[in-house]
Amino acid sequence: MDFKLTSEYKPTGDQPEAIAELVDGVNQGLSHQTLLGVTGSGKTFTMANVIQQVKRPTLILSHNKTLAAQLYSEFKNFFPENSVQYFVSYYDYYQPEAYIPGSDKYIEKDLSINEQIEKLRLSTVAALLSGRRDVVVISSVSCIYGMGNPEDFTQTVVRINRGDRISRNAFLRKLVDSLYSRTELELRSGQFRVKGDTVDIMLSFEDIQLRVVFWGDEIESIQTVDPESGAVLTELDGFNIYPANIFVSSKENTMRAVDQIAVDLGTQCEYFRNEGRILEAERLKERVTYDLEMIKELGHCSGIENYSRYFDGREPGMRPFCLLDYFPKDYLTIIDESHVTLPQIRGMNGGDLSRKMNLVEYGFRLPAAIDNRPLKFDEFERLTNQAIYVSATPGDYELQQTEGIFTEQVIRPTGLLDPEIEIRPTMNQIDDLMEQIRERIEAGERTLVTTLTKRMAEELNDHLIKWGVSSAYIHSDVDTLERIRILEDLRQGVYDVLIGVNLLREGLDLPQVSLVAILDADKEGFLRNHRSLTQTAGRAARNVHGKVIMYADKITDSMQRTIDETNRRRKKQMDYNEANGIVPTPIVKKSSASDLIELYEGRDQSNQERKSTRVAPTQTPKRTVKPTAAPKPYIEEEHEVSVAADPVLGYMNAGELSQRIESLNAQMVAAAKRTDFIEAAQLRDEMLKLKDRLESMRVNG
Repeated sequence: MDFKLTSEYKPTGDQPEAIAELVDGVNQGLSHQTLLGVTGSGKTFTMANVIQQVKRPTLILSHNKTLAAQLYSEFKNFFPENSVQYFVSYYDYYQPEAYIPGSDKYIEKDLSINEQIEKLRLSTVAALLSGRRDVVVISSVSCIYGMGNPEDFTQTVVRINRGDRISRNAFLRKLVDSLYSRTELELRSGQFRVKGDTVDIMLSFEDIQLRVVFWGDEIESIQTVDPESGAVLTELDGFNIYPANIFVSSKENTMRAVDQIAVDLGTQCEYFRNEGRILEAERLKERVTYDLEMIKELGHCSGIENYSRYFDGREPGMRPFCLLDYFPKDYLTIIDESHVTLPQIRGMNGGDLSRKMNLVEYGFRLPAAIDNRPLKFDEFERLTNQAIYVSATPGDYELQQTEGIFTEQVIRPTGLLDPEIEIRPTMNQIDDLMEQIRERIEAGERTLVTTLTKRMAEELNDHLIKWGVSSAYIHSDVDTLERIRILEDLRQGVYDVLIGVNLLREGLDLPQVSLVAILDADKEGFLRNHRSLTQTAGRAARNVHGKVIMYADKITDSMQRTIDETNRRRKKQMDYNEANGIVPTPIVKKSSASDLIELYEGRDQSNQERKSTRVAPTQTPKRTVKPTAAPKPYIEEEHEVSVAADPVLGYMNAGELSQRIESLNAQMVAAAKRTDFIEAAQLRDEMLKLKDRLESMRVNG
């Protein structure tokens, strides 16, 4: 089936030229292309047109869940008759397993799985293996993390047709092999129920209850039924029942894995004993033996992903299977906000490896656990067939891959211009900011403020609320769903001001925002480099009165580059508007917040009373809950390749922090020597954060 793009709009401005260039590049077989598209220029619409014309299964990769959910909603609207899928981490909360030798602290894995997201992940795999060509997958970096072998997944698909000769019990065994579980109670996803010759199955990958009716050893009918009433909805000639879990393996592979795990357990225990490390040997023997017993009895165990290499039949060091292995070979990859997404992919493996090494070294896991990991960057490169990098500020990597050539899209279909940028001194910057905010409130417009730290964001939020301003903040300690709600509240006028650190940069569609204020704009670093400043300024580009105020006492090189690039774009945009008689007009699209919330809560819960406090615009909003002193879990979308975001740091003492700082310093020097100055700058900033943390620990005793 071909892609059928549904939209009331047609490509305008420089969209037609950009679409033609990108489609031609794909058809010519170019491995890398870059789309430099400013905020509000319709990059998503351009992507949709490219997908429609090249007619290939497509992976759209985003760097966090919130933006991925926004893209998913938009592409579902663009391609309502095609298969648009959503694949992100299904953890609402994830505290990874870890061991800190210095303080002899073992941190047990703790997690909470979102069943709705898990169903969408399974739906993605089912769509890719169905043979359909009209598939678009919106994914976070979860797509580079380990999954089951696609061959095993395919082999455990239960394919049934009306008239097939198979006994009911044989059919039930197939369901169990596909990790469906039997119940006599109300059906839930991934379960089946048997009543005589009728088997009801609640599918794991769709909101469908399937009914299979037997006549002796023959399938008499296959039906979909209403779970509430039991009424038959449709009669089917055949159906493919995909496994209830992505990590599925055949019986043969499971038995082979058990045998090999036992052999490697003996080898590793012997190694520890020869080294005189009896405690580690006994610890490992006890833990792995228990896991083996669970696998033999139930087919799985807690932390079974650490044994994935055995089930997949991989050799030590071989990369794991991941979502990319489920795509056909000619698929297209579109990397959204590539200047952030690509460094994030590059940084995933390092943090995972350092944590796993400690677990292996001290007898908590077998060495095979190291091979349960995200892809390394070179592995990701080899698996991507053809890539289009999309960003308002492409990174060095993208431009190197395309030899400095890019497709530019700076004309907005609405005629809107890039916002003017004004520099103001930091002296009395908060008082000046308050005055600017009140002007926007009187005009019914919104303000975004970016700070350098979470603490500054929270303190500024307190200050604004104290003076009667409806304000909220967003940073990494505010969970995904709550962020979506806060942004929607900002659009609706519940809040007049939103304060953030670096989460206000990419992809947010906020046409109500007419002012972006950047505090401490002259503090050079990762959050105040040219790309960050340009992206932050772009948040005001969807409003006719858009303006950016940089509070600074000097103009840094990054600030000057941002100002120069903005002025260049404004001139091109104004010339186009004048030549075509266009008057800038904002477009306020229907909010997709309800769709995004549904992704996380499920259809049945989307209309329930919200847990967070909503207030009327005339009231002073209650603050979002402040983070506690307890260490925070790893949340996938918060990767700015941030070492300081590592949850294990919350358990470290001063000595261990000092060692980490020394390690970061060595990595920074190494990155600078190989001229990777972006990574060096990031490492420097993280090192400074840890030094601040260490100093705080010493001051507080």
